[in-house]
Amino acid sequence: MPQVSLIALDAEHASALQQVYELTPSFWELYGLVTAPAGQGERDLKAILQERGRYGMGILLPNAPGNTEAGAQLVGLLDFRLHWPEEGVTYLGMIMVAEPRQRQGIGREAWEILEPWLANEAHMHTARLGVEQFNPGAMQFFEKLGFDLTGDSQRVRSGQRFVRLLYMEKKLKRNE
Repeated sequence: MPQVSLIALDAEHASALQQVYELTPSFWELYGLVTAPAGQGERDLKAILQERGRYGMGILLPNAPGNTEAGAQLVGLLDFRLHWPEEGVTYLGMIMVAEPRQRQGIGREAWEILEPWLANEAHMHTARLGVEQFNPGAMQFFEKLGFDLTGDSQRVRSGQRFVRLLYMEKKLKRNE
């Protein structure tokens, strides 16, 4: 089982994030794209860094034995905002794991690192997210993490079309 770690992303990680995006074509296909748009990693990191209370955390795997590349490998992204849409609520914009690394427990492990930090250090009481209605795999993933559908939904513009987001929430428990 992989042992992941998280790192705060900054502008220096743009090319590594772009590679994660390019290794995840099925995500972009949901939006009618063949692959990640060029420069999307850089644009996303810029947006994350400019927005107060928003964080981009890279999901890292340790270097595999025999791999000649130095350091850990960026294999995913956690994008979230604190105190949004209201005080004490964190909005999880994305958990993305590169497709070659999916279904190995990496996304779950990353959430298991982030969740107690959100509750105990950031003092969040609820995690909220929106899942595109045409992405049942993501909905199942978040249900396994303990998120429940709220019954709320919203149509949002994505490029030239509208998508319906189905909202899910999970109550976060602080360690006393």
